[in-house]
Amino acid sequence: MDMELVADTSTIIAVIANEPEKPLLIAKTQGYDLVAPRSLYWEIGNAFSAMIKRGRITLEQATAAIEIYKQIPIDLLDVDLEQALELVDKHKVYAYDAYMIACALDRGCPLLTLDGGLVYAAKAAGVEVWEAN
Repeated sequence: MDMELVADTSTIIAVIANEPEKPLLIAKTQGYDLVAPRSLYWEIGNAFSAMIKRGRITLEQATAAIEIYKQIPIDLLDVDLEQALELVDKHKVYAYDAYMIACALDRGCPLLTLDGGLVYAAKAAGVEVWEAN
């Protein structure tokens, strides 16, 4: 079995949107099984809905992006809500960030993110963090 790696929403969006970090993100995930909290599915939808609302992308572009997302092999997992709320309280993060941290803690694996605030909180919680740089 391969080692696991939590991929957060920022990294998945960067890959889907062909952002400059894409090649490095793909390289860093080679040989790893990607996992994420089940909330990733909804976060992806939220990110694209925000882009549509702001006029940054069309519905057709968002739909195409979702099709790309569906091709990414990522195992969506449940997280312990009580643990997540404890992380929210201790590190003053949003629930979605706490879910990513809880997932990494629960699986004993690193977290890959482009989100500076999440980097700080995850490290403070004892998670090994990989940044795309």
